[in-house]
Amino acid sequence: MSFALQYERLVVWLVGFCPAPDKFAHMCAGLGIWLAAGLFLRRSLASVVPLLVVVAAEVANECVDRVAHGGWMWHDTLADAASTWFWPAVLFLALRRYRWLRAAA
Repeated sequence: MSFALQYERLVVWLVGFCPAPDKFAHMCAGLGIWLAAGLFLRRSLASVVPLLVVVAAEVANECVDRVAHGGWMWHDTLADAASTWFWPAVLFLALRRYRWLRAAA
């Protein structure tokens, strides 16, 4: 069995534990990757680097999905990307914009 199909089975299994559709899992994964990247790389969450890690991880995930499904499913791909990137991007922008948030963090 190929890596893409094994990865797809793992993702389906993990999403099965979520109380909501797979977009909820994408949101949680995006936030988790963003926080883990900040901690692991020892960067502030106001830095663009943890956000770029989230973007790269989601792009890689969608490329594996493309291989597993045999083609792009653009509606699903774009919705997954938006779900994954939305909250890390909003929080990143808030931390960049509002200095008092950075001081509190």
